[in-house]
Amino acid sequence: MASQGASGGGFGGVAKVIFAAHDHAGPVGGDVMRRAVLPSSAVLCGVALIGGAALVAGPSFGAEPPPVPAASDDPADARVVEYRGLRVRVPAGWEVHDLDRDPSRCIRYDRHAVYLGRPGPQPDCPARLVGRTEAVHLQPAAEDGRAARTTVPASRLATLKIPASTDHEARLTLPDAGVAVTGVYGTDPALLQRVLRDAEPNPDWKPGPDTQAPPEPNARRGGPGPVDTVLSPLLDEPWARGKGFDTCTAPSLAAMRAWRPSFKVTNIYIGGAARGCAQPNLTGEWVDEVREMGYRITPTYVGLQAPCGSRPQRFTAKNAASQGAKSAVDAARKAEVLGIPEGAPIYYDMEAYKSKKRGCKAAVLRFVDNWVQKLEELGYEPCLYSSASSGIRDVGRADGISKPTAIWFAHWNGKADVYGDSLVPDDWWRPHRRIKQYRGGHKEKHGGVTLNIDRNMVDGRVY
Repeated sequence: MASQGASGGGFGGVAKVIFAAHDHAGPVGGDVMRRAVLPSSAVLCGVALIGGAALVAGPSFGAEPPPVPAASDDPADARVVEYRGLRVRVPAGWEVHDLDRDPSRCIRYDRHAVYLGRPGPQPDCPARLVGRTEAVHLQPAAEDGRAARTTVPASRLATLKIPASTDHEARLTLPDAGVAVTGVYGTDPALLQRVLRDAEPNPDWKPGPDTQAPPEPNARRGGPGPVDTVLSPLLDEPWARGKGFDTCTAPSLAAMRAWRPSFKVTNIYIGGAARGCAQPNLTGEWVDEVREMGYRITPTYVGLQAPCGSRPQRFTAKNAASQGAKSAVDAARKAEVLGIPEGAPIYYDMEAYKSKKRGCKAAVLRFVDNWVQKLEELGYEPCLYSSASSGIRDVGRADGISKPTAIWFAHWNGKADVYGDSLVPDDWWRPHRRIKQYRGGHKEKHGGVTLNIDRNMVDGRVY
């Protein structure tokens, strides 16, 4: 049994979920939290501990209703999540997951959810997720000194302003609550802002020894820094040839070591408004250590998508040029934080779209033109990932635009060859300027470690 005042111990702070009337219980740590069926006048005052999450049930009426696909705006349908020194009112229909109890849970940004606690070293994520909605991750503040955050007292959240941003993300530290907050939104920050503004300090919480300020970040973890291992001269080549894989979130270093005999190239998703998975492992130190293992890397930015694409995060025909340039600026900043130097490639992930729509195709070409120009100006090699039958074909055929240095094309025909493809002529982007994603999401096991990946054949630009 845990009390409200429990402070950071093995779970980094007890999480409590207090249900309001009419609430729909979502999963915590993979299990469904069930409510007792009580008379309308009854109130259950007991506290049950489930994997470190203390649940306090309020009035409940009748059987559980079906899941709600979208967040409710009715305050009566909200529930309160207490984590360390913070109480957050979560809209009904949102899932709640306890990462301390379920450390392999993937932090997905494509679902309404609140994630509580420290993510495990190897999240079980899909091979790829593109697109976002509103989601919040709360973890101990001392656990995440590696990335720039805005410091806000928990007592002043009621006036918090979440401005629209290129990466659709807000990162906050609440020192008096001992909590680091990562919040993402789909197309409009208003709902995320409302959820965070409704949060308030938990007066019963007392800070423990693990809530003190984190130590100064290691230079290699926090951004550019010296590499203290002599790297192979092959890592200085701007291109590589061999087998590659990509997955939604950067795997643990142990997994990367286990997979190294089987693969030479891996991908990382460094940022963007449509990046669908959190990246708890991805730091400057991770990049350095993976390269020391002998991997080459394809840094990839998952930003706004085509106006006729299937994701909600889109640029428009009107703002395609300006958004292409803004994406390049943000991608360069994200690369710099990870210690990826100028001269390295950055791939823009432009998912498949309906290229037969002329206006949409024209907007994509304007976007890519400005992405290329701006990223070159910032010192990085502008590259492009897309479907062989839409983005790659349209850019390859286009005249009068700046074209990417290299391409990574998706054609899931099972053929592991970068040339001789029926959709991408051999005289486009050569030599050493092509990567082919030839098989989509599936599980593979190497060195005793299983990951969900896409497979690639590489003869192209890498870091």
